[in-house]
Amino acid sequence: MAEYLKDPAAIYAQSFATVRAEAELARFPEDIADVVVRLIHACGMPQIADDIAYTQGAVGAGRAALKSGAPILVDANMVGAGIIRRHLSRNDIVCTLDDAGVAEAAKAEGTTRSAAAVDRWAPQLSGAVVAIGNAPTALFRLLELIEQGAPKPAVVLGFPVGFVGAAESKQALAESALDIEFITLRGRVGGSAIASAAVNALAGGLS
Repeated sequence: MAEYLKDPAAIYAQSFATVRAEAELARFPEDIADVVVRLIHACGMPQIADDIAYTQGAVGAGRAALKSGAPILVDANMVGAGIIRRHLSRNDIVCTLDDAGVAEAAKAEGTTRSAAAVDRWAPQLSGAVVAIGNAPTALFRLLELIEQGAPKPAVVLGFPVGFVGAAESKQALAESALDIEFITLRGRVGGSAIASAAVNALAGGLS
């Protein structure tokens, strides 16, 4: 076996130092750069920095929401599983994908369970932190609901992944005129680990 680094603190420090050395971070404000570093660390791809889109107030809005105890609405249980609970401040992590009636509603409406599950977020959507790391239809549906007058979340962390609708849903988020704070990654790349990392980046140090 080859020699390998075993000390957790050293691994952590070296990982983030490597990210900052290899990624192009100069265009980002400091708070956004900190989040981007965490996103890169989650996927091992420094090049994603080039495709990050964001609003200037996204980090501040997200951190304030988390500090106030706002719920975190996620499109998949895997996103919730990756969120570090000890960094939270009384925040409920809500995934409605497996709620009773969601599958039936999706079938009746001719849509995905992920989209139908987003409809269940309405009572908790105002001021929430939304983290989407799986389904493009969840992000599309969220934007539809807000356009139709649903309450706005504090921030949308939009990282759906895939070959059908992922790039398009994130483009729709970045180009929307809905006046919502967001961080997203243009293109097909995304996933639950990246969405969780975005939440963890906002939550770090709040508790």
